[in-house]
Amino acid sequence: MIYSTTTVPVNPRGEVPLTRSQAWRGLVLKARDAREFLPSNLCTRCDIVEEYSTHIVREATIAGADLREIITFEPDAKVTFFQAAGPREGAIINELFEDESGELYLRFHGYLGLRGKEPDGAEEQSAQARMNSDTGYKNALDSNQFETQHVRQAA
Repeated sequence: MIYSTTTVPVNPRGEVPLTRSQAWRGLVLKARDAREFLPSNLCTRCDIVEEYSTHIVREATIAGADLREIITFEPDAKVTFFQAAGPREGAIINELFEDESGELYLRFHGYLGLRGKEPDGAEEQSAQARMNSDTGYKNALDSNQFETQHVRQAA
């Protein structure tokens, strides 16, 4: 199992503050088209192939891998990306919440496995190390480099 989590403030000091509703709109935009929310050229295709009142199905090419995701929405709170087809299986969750002082945060969780690979085997351990590395997903989120910046711009 590959696991990563991090929490970032939606409204870092010095930025014009976003409301929960504005941040939510950014997360919905991310679910509909990942290209603007990932580093340049990482996502080269992102198409909605089915749409329902509670979820969408999208097909994308990310990091050269074709995938299919079922993306569910809990309005103003949470977007969950279920990996239905592709190299990974599991879920990536993006969740808005306020702390006890009322500050708005965005929490990311990734619970993933590699399809067809031994659980906790060499490939998963390598993927976990990459995820936690200086160039990995967790670092990008911790440093606010990509997703929260684009959520802000999209809102």
